[in-house]
Amino acid sequence: MPDFSAFFESLGYQTLYVFLYALRILAPVLALIIVIKCFRSVKLGRRPAAPVMMLEEVTTHARFPVLYWENSIGRSRSCDITLPDATMSRDHAVLMRREEGWFIIDTNSKAGTFVNGTKLKPTVRARIHPGDTIAMGSSALSLRQTSDSDLKKSRFSLSEGKRAASPFGTFLLMIFVQVLMAIQCCFAPEDPEQVFTPLPLVLLGALLVIDIAFYLFSMKGLGRVSFEVETVALLFSGIGLFLLAGDSMDVAVTQLAAMFLGIIIFCILIWFMGDLERVTKWRLPLAMCAVGLLAVTLLIGTSINGSKNWIFIGPISIQPSELAKIVFIFAGAATLDKLQTTRNLTEFIVLTALCGGCLVLMKDLGSAAVFFVTFLIIAFMRSGSIRTIALACSAVVIGLFMFLKVKPYAAARFLGWRHVWEHINDNYGYQQSRTLTYAASGGFFGTGLGNGYLHNVAAGNSDLVFGMMTEELGLLLALVTATAIVLWVFYVRSDVTRSRSTFYSISACAAAGILLFQSLLNIFGPLDVIPLTGVTLPFISAGGSSMLSVWGMVAFIKASDERTYAVRKRKR
Repeated sequence: MPDFSAFFESLGYQTLYVFLYALRILAPVLALIIVIKCFRSVKLGRRPAAPVMMLEEVTTHARFPVLYWENSIGRSRSCDITLPDATMSRDHAVLMRREEGWFIIDTNSKAGTFVNGTKLKPTVRARIHPGDTIAMGSSALSLRQTSDSDLKKSRFSLSEGKRAASPFGTFLLMIFVQVLMAIQCCFAPEDPEQVFTPLPLVLLGALLVIDIAFYLFSMKGLGRVSFEVETVALLFSGIGLFLLAGDSMDVAVTQLAAMFLGIIIFCILIWFMGDLERVTKWRLPLAMCAVGLLAVTLLIGTSINGSKNWIFIGPISIQPSELAKIVFIFAGAATLDKLQTTRNLTEFIVLTALCGGCLVLMKDLGSAAVFFVTFLIIAFMRSGSIRTIALACSAVVIGLFMFLKVKPYAAARFLGWRHVWEHINDNYGYQQSRTLTYAASGGFFGTGLGNGYLHNVAAGNSDLVFGMMTEELGLLLALVTATAIVLWVFYVRSDVTRSRSTFYSISACAAAGILLFQSLLNIFGPLDVIPLTGVTLPFISAGGSSMLSVWGMVAFIKASDERTYAVRKRKR
């Protein structure tokens, strides 16, 4: 094997330092460009906000635009289609589109719903065709195709006249950033006597095989027209991979394997969610599965750092609470017709209480907080009730105070909060004080992969990884990572009405909320803004179970884009 170390020593350390520093400047700038291009492309690639069908009043010929895949109809102003008819129920029916065509469902209205004179059974969907007459209360509506005049009157779309970025071009730019990270990692050998190690290039080769295979499978095999969400996920998965490789190649290899399995889970979930009838059928079994995962962990789990949330199968360790997050979202989300016919949240509240109780008994308060925030997001989107959310928060606050009284070990987490410099050498401030010190030493562009000190601190590559990232890769790249996660929240929020179903909308908002909340805990806990909790930073932290969970969250976000299922490239 060529003596790479001797070659680079001959170039001079000053030249090598300038070269690596240039890479540390270029990587975050290109990462920011990729993030901007991807999210801008998502916005421009959306369907214009034009009606997909029209409802025409038979007597007055008044026309009501049908804008969404699922539309609530009634006299309430909160309905998607509001009719000025006092004889209708507030939420009378749901008009929805599926692959087979259009359907209408009477959601337990008082006056009932009639299609061509035949009364529908409540909660049972009925197929309708253009020209069919729908009677609700004293109103009679006919389903019509949209005309050119309807499209001209539709709301203006910002995407008109603009082109979305090429998925392939952005994908190539993402690969280039991964190459830059791998080159930097080559100069961070575990042996201090070496200047260069080629092992990260082997890691890069395996990563590129996964990237390219994933891209070809999605764009060529499945004929999808978008790859923006996946590109952002691959970008930061690669950055996290080489950050960990700068500390330990063994950890990086494990992380790469978890990333590969995470992408497989992503593909399976996208396929599974393509059939909403299948999703609805499996919601209850999946809810029981979530409780079962946590209950089994409680019974046979192993305690690490005080939390009993690990199961060991030979040399493999699994954190079931990470996988339970995916199942928890499945159990909470629902289609619009199910929401209007079953308004109560009793089943979901019971599920949340069971999951939260298991996590508290495991002493995994960080995961318990994540589950509770997920519950708040789903509960609000399902009910729209501020009162429900306020009552839930009040109950949890009271329960938390009671728990801290009974379990004083949990209250110990708060002893060092905001006083870490008084506890720099004990358990109440050691990690936070080191994170603050070492992260500040990184500056805007970092000290270089493997040149930091925080990876020597316990949980440096997991719970404290944002500080490690800031120290070695710089504040700029760390902020780009955090910004991308925040932008996902804005993306799913703006995509709520464009999704093919409220199931996709609710699940995407819950997934983005989990990613954001976990990020806030991981970032602000070690920086002493909030009490320190042991949670991972999405895509970056070491942890196979976390990587699987994160790619599951990405699947929910991807599914909310109506192009994922509704649009396919035409094969020549």
